[in-house]
Amino acid sequence: MGMRHGGQILVDHLKAQGVRRVFSVPGESFLAALDGLYDSGIENIVCRHEGGGAMMAEAHAKLTGEPGIVFVTRGPGASNASAGIHVARQDSTPLIMFVGQIDNRHRDREAFQEVNYREFFKPLAKWAAEIDHTERLPEYLSRAFHLACSGRPGPVVLALPENILSARVDVPDLPPVAPTPPAVCSEQLDAVLDILCEAQRPLVIAGGSVWSRDAALGLGQFAEAFDLPVCATFRRMDRMDNLHPNYAGDLAVGMNPKLAQRLREADCLLVLGSRLGDIVTGGYELVDPAAPGKKIIHVHPDPDELGRVFRPDLGLAAPAVDVILKLAARDAPAHPDWSEWTKAAREDYLDWVRPRETPGAVKLEQVIAELSDLLPEEAIITNGAGNYAAFLHRYLRARAFPGHLAPTSGSMGYGFPAAISAKLQHPERPVICFAGDGCFQMTLNELSTARQYDANVVVIVCNNGQYGTIRMHQEKTYPGRVSGTQMFNPDYAALARAYGAYGERVERTEDFAAAFSRAQAANLPAVIELVLDPDALSPALTIAGARALAQ
Repeated sequence: MGMRHGGQILVDHLKAQGVRRVFSVPGESFLAALDGLYDSGIENIVCRHEGGGAMMAEAHAKLTGEPGIVFVTRGPGASNASAGIHVARQDSTPLIMFVGQIDNRHRDREAFQEVNYREFFKPLAKWAAEIDHTERLPEYLSRAFHLACSGRPGPVVLALPENILSARVDVPDLPPVAPTPPAVCSEQLDAVLDILCEAQRPLVIAGGSVWSRDAALGLGQFAEAFDLPVCATFRRMDRMDNLHPNYAGDLAVGMNPKLAQRLREADCLLVLGSRLGDIVTGGYELVDPAAPGKKIIHVHPDPDELGRVFRPDLGLAAPAVDVILKLAARDAPAHPDWSEWTKAAREDYLDWVRPRETPGAVKLEQVIAELSDLLPEEAIITNGAGNYAAFLHRYLRARAFPGHLAPTSGSMGYGFPAAISAKLQHPERPVICFAGDGCFQMTLNELSTARQYDANVVVIVCNNGQYGTIRMHQEKTYPGRVSGTQMFNPDYAALARAYGAYGERVERTEDFAAAFSRAQAANLPAVIELVLDPDALSPALTIAGARALAQ
């Protein structure tokens, strides 16, 4: 290959891996990598904050199944980006973060912005390492891509000392990660169906990461052929088209009580891709690890996840997408008549998504239900965290993958960077971000990024003037003692216009549809501010109701 500096070696490896887009906030600590990107053909999306950049990279990985790539500088840059690393960890998303590091000859002197990244990211990343020899760059890069994608996917952090990046060596490149063929055999599928078809009240739970449109369609085919009810895990609603007659809702924060009861009553769970964590199981109360009272068939790509919390009656270490596609191709063997069980689950879901009126001139439940009817099948919805998201998860009817991007880690600020990433990946699709006023203010500076790269997303800001989730819990615990949860808000429409985007304020439900049409037609990033009544804490709870619960 001839003599190349470390930054060029790194970028050549990214090209070999098929990387087409990276996200970054520039820093002098990785100038050689920026030089390598100069005429590489890889698009470098320059963000305004490392947290936003890491979240964009994480969303890119969710959309593509390929590792998201983000470059950040040392010290404060890496610290800022750690929020996105946490999202990738809890969401099982493949991501690689490259951190420019101090000259390694100055290590352990507390040099300018020095951080021990191996220790800093050890509890957050799947692997954190620092490269001390330029000639070993290909080895570390190859390992990073393998680890990010293997088993349970997750984030990898590689620290790159600036002297290692700038040094020139003659070293051969390693080939990209070789594809792993599906390893699910017919005997394993037979074992799944043998247990499933003995059940009287089965329930399919779909979740996990690295999904595909084919998997979503295959899940629908499998559910229809076997007449099975399917529910999604928290913030994985697009694992199956929500309009499918076998879709029964999502096992989320504030889940449908009837779905929670159905989970209790089920005598067999087919868990596809999910870790079956605390939110899915209602804090381990709906399904108790010590006494689940039902058979569990657990399909997960990481063998170490099987039996970690719940003892499975059958554990299958395989990607859920592979298992689903093979199950969808199977003919249904003899099994009990599940039609009434499945029909009742669907009817419970349809009743749950029927809007219940909340206080205020803008009814968020009606806005979301109306959008579900208005948007085309290929639309992508994103959100971060906050009580506004409870409305979204309840009333949004997500379509098949990729229809919904949200952090299972519950990270505020995620929705807007994710929307930008989604629009860059799918410029032909409508991309709509829902964000609370607190959520949006954490990453709204990425409006500059959206304008720079023509990511014309529509942001719907749900403005109730408070940190609504915390206010709700506060009223339940310390009723009437409002402390630390009120918020000053800017004029969001004016702020959007200051960035060269489109902005509009909506104060009545009936004005929303026309405002949304104007925002879509603007051919710019757009912000629609919904002025909400702070009394509407959640889809089913007002301030007075929360205080009553404290009595």
